[in-house]
Amino acid sequence: MDVLTDNLSLYGRGFLGTVELTVYAALLALALGFVMASFRVAPVRALRALGTVWVTVLRNTPLTLLFFAVVLGLPRFGLVLPFQLFAVLALGCYTSAFICEVLRSGINTVPKGQGEAARSLGMTFGQTLGGVVLPQAFRAVIPPIGSTLIALAKNSAIAGAFSVTELLGTYKSLSEMGYSIIWTFVWIAVGYLIITLSISALFHFMEKHWGVAR
Repeated sequence: MDVLTDNLSLYGRGFLGTVELTVYAALLALALGFVMASFRVAPVRALRALGTVWVTVLRNTPLTLLFFAVVLGLPRFGLVLPFQLFAVLALGCYTSAFICEVLRSGINTVPKGQGEAARSLGMTFGQTLGGVVLPQAFRAVIPPIGSTLIALAKNSAIAGAFSVTELLGTYKSLSEMGYSIIWTFVWIAVGYLIITLSISALFHFMEKHWGVAR
């Protein structure tokens, strides 16, 4: 218990760092995932190809390699940003590929007749997707989106290796101070458990109120 009480501020900074990474990367992932899912079901072949390439490349690239590509590659093109922002970009882009596929699977559950009826009324593809298809698809994909964002929260631990303040990275300082590595990791695990259970509770609430009735 001493490792927590004696270093509460250090744990607090790491915990808040992980929460910030998770929230910002989740917002980016949801936005990009929505765009790419729209591309993947678009009637324009070029957009479908772009969405397919985005998902294929990111889903099959190790996240650590993507971090290296963003942190070390972007500065070579003159884009110098804080390490935390680099981490948000890497996490958000990587997770967006999974969000895209979750949304696309939800879109595929909506009967085709819904879209055809909307188009027969003169609605454009964008109006049909945003006003008819996605609201119905969203109800079906609440649980898998929640699971994907929980995975994002745990994946944020990689950012600590790239000089980003986050929860797992606190073990380095505590180990140097001579604290028990076992208890150090126990309290780190408790921190991640709080974050993941909070996400799970949020999406359970959303599923209960807006999800598909079973």
